[in-house]
Amino acid sequence: MSFVRFVHDNASFLAAGALLSFGSSFGQTFFISIFAGEIREDFGLSHGAWGGIYTLGTTLSALVMIWAGGLTDRFRARRLGPAAMAVLGLGCLGMAVLPGGWAWALVPVIFVLRFAVQGMMIHISVVAMARWFAAGRGKALSVASMGVALGQAVLPALFVAGLAWADWRLLWLVAAVLSFLAMPLALRLLRQERTPQSIAHESQSWGMAGRHWTRNGAVTHWLFWLMVPALLGPPAWGTALFFQQVHLAEVKPWSLGQWVALMPLFTALTIAANFVTGAALDRFGTARLMPFLMVPWTLAFLVLSQADGLGMAGLGLAVLGIGTGAQAVLPGAFWAEFYGTRHIGAIKSAAAAVMVFGSAVGPGISGLLIDHGIDFPDQMLGIAAYLGLAGLVSTLAVRRAAGLLPNAATVARAA
Repeated sequence: MSFVRFVHDNASFLAAGALLSFGSSFGQTFFISIFAGEIREDFGLSHGAWGGIYTLGTTLSALVMIWAGGLTDRFRARRLGPAAMAVLGLGCLGMAVLPGGWAWALVPVIFVLRFAVQGMMIHISVVAMARWFAAGRGKALSVASMGVALGQAVLPALFVAGLAWADWRLLWLVAAVLSFLAMPLALRLLRQERTPQSIAHESQSWGMAGRHWTRNGAVTHWLFWLMVPALLGPPAWGTALFFQQVHLAEVKPWSLGQWVALMPLFTALTIAANFVTGAALDRFGTARLMPFLMVPWTLAFLVLSQADGLGMAGLGLAVLGIGTGAQAVLPGAFWAEFYGTRHIGAIKSAAAAVMVFGSAVGPGISGLLIDHGIDFPDQMLGIAAYLGLAGLVSTLAVRRAAGLLPNAATVARAA
């Protein structure tokens, strides 16, 4: 089936996935970090203290995610998606009205924002695409993840410009209103959605050894733990990069406005990598693609660490966009291909908890190191080394596990 025909035939479901991922922008680090300077000033926080608050709130959301993620195996996205949007709206509202000086209250606000977004909205979108589509899973994940790419291209520039004429709290109020307004649209797009159980019964993919793995089975399997370093890396250090973008503008020869102006380039490469990865996934499968996932991430941090002007910064962001586009598609499909789709919500929730935890520790570690005199560009060399090593470990693990994937005969015997 051609891509255009695929999108036309599945427009409402694909649009719902994209809406969930776009709506998640208001709780993503690239959006929250725009206001880092104002938040630190109003609440009297150092880089390390603000990073610590962000780490604590995000870590709490990762812990809750272990339980909440499994709800996608029981309830429709039609119910969970709008509910997560409502929670996000409340988090944005909390950020808008929180009095200066109440630094302790930032923890629950960050928890709500991060749980609604990095925890549930992205999780619901990815699980829905992985469950609803089999042969076209790569294309579906590509289209759905476009929402985040679009949000990252448009919203930072708009809201940074908005800071010139409006108080930062008013902008958070705007974000809250937009989140609430998106709820009825999500309900309309998903009005014909079936229950997860009926989809799993009619259309399901088998995992390794011709099994439908449970979450307990997956998290006690050696492959899961060998994938953890690669799961942690992109959310930890990609989050840290955008979390510290105000600091980066202070120590690099560019302003925050110039940095944000490069986001369309980042987005363009993210979108291109999204579609290329999705098409390649449907043709080759995740086993042959996962070994390449950490390569652009490693190169991007090496380039950005040495960037001495906007040209090098743009090159680094372009390479990072390639990695981000692949990251948006491959991991979600990986769990479905290697562990099956019957319990994909619960299994993906365990992986999502690891990734959310990664997005928690990155800002905390980087902020603490900045407070101790190690600027983020200097940290990037160590980050690149970590990402390269994580890629090597995951490559060896995936190549070994690929031999356990079912062929048609295995599935027939298992059935």
